[in-house]
Amino acid sequence: MKEKTILFDLDGTLTDSGEGIMNCAEITLRQFGAAVPPREELRSIVGPPLKDSLLHFGIQEEHLNDAVNFYRKNYVATGMFENFPYPGISDVLAKLKADGHHLYVATSKPEPMAIEILRRFEMDGYFDMICGAAIDGSPNARNSKDTVIAYLLNQIGKQEDIVMVGDTIYDVLGAKAHNIPTIAVAWGYGVVEDMVKAGAIGVANTMDKLYNLI
Repeated sequence: MKEKTILFDLDGTLTDSGEGIMNCAEITLRQFGAAVPPREELRSIVGPPLKDSLLHFGIQEEHLNDAVNFYRKNYVATGMFENFPYPGISDVLAKLKADGHHLYVATSKPEPMAIEILRRFEMDGYFDMICGAAIDGSPNARNSKDTVIAYLLNQIGKQEDIVMVGDTIYDVLGAKAHNIPTIAVAWGYGVVEDMVKAGAIGVANTMDKLYNLI
């Protein structure tokens, strides 16, 4: 079997982090005077860059940085571990690793948080590198999926056989910016039809299907 380079999104792909993210989003919206939408609508906050989501849900531009900091403080304190790995995902990662593939994480979540979450669930050992968003003001700033992928590719060099695995259109478009195809997973927080229209090459609705598509 030919070795592949596989990039995984985190939220909605490896772990179901929705409860903690939405809880902290609700607190943040209330704190800054924005209306809290129905829970089903708030699901869309899982996946995209945080600033974009807070703006979308009514945080004013002049309060955005304060709102992001407020959200992150609450997320680190309570929301980060209101989260669990999707059943069966660790088995898929173990099989892919045993097959000789190289696994990476490319997430819009701040990198230190991504590392801590995966370490907490004993999943960090499957990955050659965990790459996430840079905290604002740090060198090599990156805060969107395509810039995270660009940073990761710069670290590992050009790869011939590479694929992204994600659950939202942001994963598909971020990977597409680098001519990387995406396998969409159906258990996350995105809309499968939107991912297919954006160019996803396959849809996995089970862990076995994901392994077989890869």
